[in-house]
Amino acid sequence: MQLPPIIYGTAWKKEATKELVIQAVRAGFRAIDTACQKRHYNEAGVGEALHALAKEGIQRDQLFIQTKFTPIAGQDLDSAPYDPNAALSTQVAQSFEVSLKNLQTDYVNSLVLHSPIFPYKDLLEVWSAMEQIYENAQTHALGISNIYDLPTLKRFYDDASIKPSYVQNRFYAESDYDVELRKWCLQHGIVYQSFWTLTANPHILQDETLFQLSRTHKKNVVQILFSYLHQTGVTPLTGTTDPEHMRDDLQSFDITLSDEEIRSMDRLFI
Repeated sequence: MQLPPIIYGTAWKKEATKELVIQAVRAGFRAIDTACQKRHYNEAGVGEALHALAKEGIQRDQLFIQTKFTPIAGQDLDSAPYDPNAALSTQVAQSFEVSLKNLQTDYVNSLVLHSPIFPYKDLLEVWSAMEQIYENAQTHALGISNIYDLPTLKRFYDDASIKPSYVQNRFYAESDYDVELRKWCLQHGIVYQSFWTLTANPHILQDETLFQLSRTHKKNVVQILFSYLHQTGVTPLTGTTDPEHMRDDLQSFDITLSDEEIRSMDRLFI
């Protein structure tokens, strides 16, 4: 299954996760992002939603489900889904088994490393364990998140046997919007997924360029931004809890910006 143009993000949804995922899928979302990390995600709630949706006729193979292996630095020790004293490869395997149980599935569409691990040899050990899951056909693709240093990404890409299909990064000014990194990803067939796309960019949403395009296309500024990202090779995550915003977000891709309009947007991210 190809990655849809927008992903529903489930971070921080806690006990509301199940109902919000059901609501998002009913609205039309077909990609769901989660993680095996109780600190920020209720992965089991996603699984409960998938079970309920199947009863409504929306089957597992109609949905793109993405989860993550989160290294111990990103876990709370009392809720880590693996033995923190075990070998890294064992941690990956244990975490993934918990994910399958939580999600009530026997595969995921994408398994993402939540953040790079150092020293570098540990990163390769973790990735090798994820590659084994891929070889076992339990995930259809691999990805890495929170990687902002392009030389590290290039080195990692060269050393990986199974190349990452996805890079998921915070989309914000502090990283210069990953302009060079995104360009490199496009050249290597890697889909860049953006999070914090709206939260970190109120100044972008208030720019006159978006207001002008909003009037021209009769769409709101968020839809203009999402359309721009889609046309420039970025797949955004959104975690909205508002049903109307969900519907609006999904209609972003009805817009086709001209080359000139794309260029007018480009300058906002330089």
